[in-house]
Amino acid sequence: MKALCWHGKNDIRCDTVPDPAIEDPRDAIVKVSSCAICGSDLHLYDHFIPGMEHGDIMGHEFMGEVVEVGADTKRLKVGDRVVGPFTIVCGECEQCRRGNFSVCERSNRNKELGDKAFGHATAGQAEYVRVPFADTTHVKVPDSLSDTEH
Repeated sequence: MKALCWHGKNDIRCDTVPDPAIEDPRDAIVKVSSCAICGSDLHLYDHFIPGMEHGDIMGHEFMGEVVEVGADTKRLKVGDRVVGPFTIVCGECEQCRRGNFSVCERSNRNKELGDKAFGHATAGQAEYVRVPFADTTHVKVPDSLSDTEH
């Protein structure tokens, strides 16, 4: 698939990367139909977030259609249209229970770096995205709304 990848400060390229796969029973795979570029993406572009590594996929706010779900993903099903919000949350850790979703203890792949600079795994500016904790994180889009009306 094609994805926008970070290769260094001010160096973003459209690369061919492997398709995402279900890694956890609570995952979903979403085919992206639109994505946003926000201030956080600009921080990544300018390398203000120290956890970025060569080849990391950019983005984290997107919309798309669920094309695969893990065995424990119950609220979403294949064919659902969803919006991926700013944060990815497990909904169960101490920080999530306190409402501190941006510092979810389970959704940050680089927890040790996340302890220093809040953040989470990126991936929204690609053709497909693996969504951890899909039932907790993503919001279904009503059929009556088009991709441009979300």
